[in-house]
Amino acid sequence: MAETNGPAQIAERLAGVELPRHIAIVMDGNGRWAQRRGQPRYAGHRAGARSVREVVEACGRLELEALTLFAFSSENWRRPRGEVRVLMELFRTTLDEELQRLHDNGVRLSFIGDRAQFDKALQRRLVDAETLTAGNTGLNLIVATSYGGRWEIAEAARHLAASAARGEVDPQAIDEEAFRGALSLPDVADPDLFIRTGGERRISNFLLWQMAYTELHFAETLWPEFGTEELARAIEDYAGRDRRFGAVSSRSLKSVRHA
Repeated sequence: MAETNGPAQIAERLAGVELPRHIAIVMDGNGRWAQRRGQPRYAGHRAGARSVREVVEACGRLELEALTLFAFSSENWRRPRGEVRVLMELFRTTLDEELQRLHDNGVRLSFIGDRAQFDKALQRRLVDAETLTAGNTGLNLIVATSYGGRWEIAEAARHLAASAARGEVDPQAIDEEAFRGALSLPDVADPDLFIRTGGERRISNFLLWQMAYTELHFAETLWPEFGTEELARAIEDYAGRDRRFGAVSSRSLKSVRHA
């Protein structure tokens, strides 16, 4: 198996491999990476920003439709106040530093989550970034911040209930498609591949509705050490699976036909 040295080589390595349309990632292990080096936890978050840049560039070169990154969960607000403050400042500075690069490379940037938790200045930054990149046709980079899957489902239910109360929608007409339309990503394909780094094996309240049929890949690698080599392995793992979506295995059908 060929090694992948960087974003420029990943397309060549994965030529002919069935690629996912949409990858979702929980970027876990920043704090542990720093602690193992005797550094403060925020140093791991800064190091993790480099992995974000490399993975985003690689997904762009693969011409994937979407990449969703779980940057800050609704539960993360419970962390020590100093760490939260550092994370918010890192979020601001990273956005300021990377926005023009993303725009120049045709990336469309979107944010999902409870924006009311952010200060007004940061809320304006998010809107400005989305407005600047709205016309881009490359990778759809979705950043989940102050986000929780249960929160998203509850918000969708409240929205539909309010619409029904106003007489705008018949409650009996609310089906899965209508509910999906009230979620954060109504026009984005559900994730084909979920990756979690850091050795944990759970989805942690991330895209609960959208990941009903997503293939799960858990990597031992801590996020600051995750790069295109690990991304290529995850995609190759995904490509080797038989996705059935509740139906009969396509491989089983082939066996029956040739029996």
